[in-house]
Amino acid sequence: MSRVIGYDTVLGGASVRPPQTIEYAEAPERPETDLDRAWAWLQGAFVAQGARARARRLRPILRHTKRHAKRFSAMTNADLRAAATALRPRLRKGVKDHTLPVALAGESFALIREAAERTLGMRPYDVQLLGAWAMLCGQIAEMRTGEGKTLCATLAVATTALSGRQVHLMTVNDYLAERDAMEMGPLYDFLGLTRATVLQGQDGATRQAAYGCDIVYGTNKEIAFDYLRDRAVLRRAPGNLQRKVDRITGANSATDLRLRGLPVAFVDEADSVLIDEARTPLIISGTGELEGGLPHTVYYSAMLIARNMTEGRHFRIPKGVRRVEILDEGYDWLDRRTLNRPDQLGVEVIRDHTVLQALNALHIFHEGEAYIVRDEKVQIVDEHTGRVMPDRTWSDGLHQMVELKEGVPLSETRETLSRMTYQRFFRRYAHLAGMTGTAQDAAWELWSVYRLAVSRIPTNRPDIRKKKRDRVFVSERRKVAGLCRRVAGLHDAGQPVLIGTRTILASQHVSAALTKAGLKHTVLSAEQDAHEAALIAKAGHRGAILVATNMAGRGTDIKLGPEVAALGGLAVLLSERHDSRRVDRQLEGRCGRQGAPGQTEAWLSLEDELMTGPDAAILRRLGKVLAFLLGPWAAAWCIRARQRRVERLHAQMRRDLMKQDRQLGNVMAFSGELE
Repeated sequence: MSRVIGYDTVLGGASVRPPQTIEYAEAPERPETDLDRAWAWLQGAFVAQGARARARRLRPILRHTKRHAKRFSAMTNADLRAAATALRPRLRKGVKDHTLPVALAGESFALIREAAERTLGMRPYDVQLLGAWAMLCGQIAEMRTGEGKTLCATLAVATTALSGRQVHLMTVNDYLAERDAMEMGPLYDFLGLTRATVLQGQDGATRQAAYGCDIVYGTNKEIAFDYLRDRAVLRRAPGNLQRKVDRITGANSATDLRLRGLPVAFVDEADSVLIDEARTPLIISGTGELEGGLPHTVYYSAMLIARNMTEGRHFRIPKGVRRVEILDEGYDWLDRRTLNRPDQLGVEVIRDHTVLQALNALHIFHEGEAYIVRDEKVQIVDEHTGRVMPDRTWSDGLHQMVELKEGVPLSETRETLSRMTYQRFFRRYAHLAGMTGTAQDAAWELWSVYRLAVSRIPTNRPDIRKKKRDRVFVSERRKVAGLCRRVAGLHDAGQPVLIGTRTILASQHVSAALTKAGLKHTVLSAEQDAHEAALIAKAGHRGAILVATNMAGRGTDIKLGPEVAALGGLAVLLSERHDSRRVDRQLEGRCGRQGAPGQTEAWLSLEDELMTGPDAAILRRLGKVLAFLLGPWAAAWCIRARQRRVERLHAQMRRDLMKQDRQLGNVMAFSGELE
């Protein structure tokens, strides 16, 4: 961490930070009626269509930046630092409603651009200036993978920090947060800005010190959970004046706070964070056993009962939904099985809940997809990043049921202390923006939920990546055999191959087939992340074969080895479609970066995970008919139709979660609680 230097006022050569007007700054809750939400949803249809035009309106920033380029390039390092110090009060004065005049932002960009070239050896391109200006304007900058979003972010981050506002820069995993903070650190040090990284496993004192810096790098989960912990503290001192008094007197309600509030957030991979991960609420549990919690014998009994229940007769799994529903016949069967029981399973409400959680553990949550077993513990796998989350547990007894299913020691049930959705959390930032390579597909939802418009930033060099027609097979076995033959052909030609899978189990399945075919390869999954960046970076070397889950290694640039460009560049093979087209596009974006050659291919089957479930049966049968009449390629339409349906179902789940959150918020407000 660099030395702490204040800003805004300079006295006797030393910078002084004035006291904060608001002790814990955050945007107020935005009241919305059903009419407001309907209007925002309607607006989203029009806002989503203006991404390219919006990007063209950003171009004046280039003219204002170039006006100052010669002046700053002629300065010595000492003069450039002095210019940065002199710019601070002007930036602070120029901020109005968290926006800057384009002329002032252009001057800041010119200074930071020059400083970046001297300290990092990298000079931001014009397209990176456009992306940074989009974020300062409160937009989502859609920038193709490989266009340098990390360097682009420094322009927006440093400008905001120089204007006296703290910045939270969120990335998708701890590795990227730590890497980006370290790599961009020399630039921030040069400008006199402090920075820190919030990582999983840090203690409270370390985190509190980190949040005292100008720039904080971290994952959305870590920062969001720290905010939830602060909300529990703020219940004891809800007023701004009370918190100021507590800070003066040293009361715990002030000293226990970790964050300084929610000032400005720039989100990397914004669509993944704001859309995909928003289906799951944030919940903090207590550190001790839940008072009045169920004994372990109840979990054992409920699991035994659940194992004897039959799908279709006692329970069903609804179409497109990851949960089990008990049928009327199932409830009658349970009544007979638990009649006159002396323990808690004799209580109908407790019995129904625990048996339902046992059914979910048995039929919905599978090892290698939702979790892995390591060191006799069930560890959750983040479905969006493919990473293990050892400090996370499922709530309401589900975690204990999965532990029973896997035969590992049971953990204690914990009390829920605080709960919030990602939607509500991010809307509390005073200024929110982000960047990603695949925002346009989610532009409608980004506007209707967060009021964030998308600007599609052009590429620095022309895109020459080739996309081949989907290869579709009737069975999984034929698909894997064809995929292995294709990999062998590319490998013999020396072309590197990256095979993308949905889950750890899928990676193991593909790996076994490649091993049987005698193809040497590397598997990258949630079970191993220590050398992830090094492995993914080598994926562009001649003859390399890498099998990677979902977004493993995301954010790491794949550079082509010598002579690989002449062979056609990196070949990305999708072994199946994901629940969202955006995730497929993210994987495809691993090749063809910065005008480099590359190709993408999708190898699919009508037995892929996306095509499973009762609601997909009709599409599977239709796909087989189309494949017979028109050829296998025609079945690709059915797979895309299924993907669209799943995308709509997930969007409905997010809307339902927001509705529940609003209802819960109303109840909490009535009871006097904050969250």
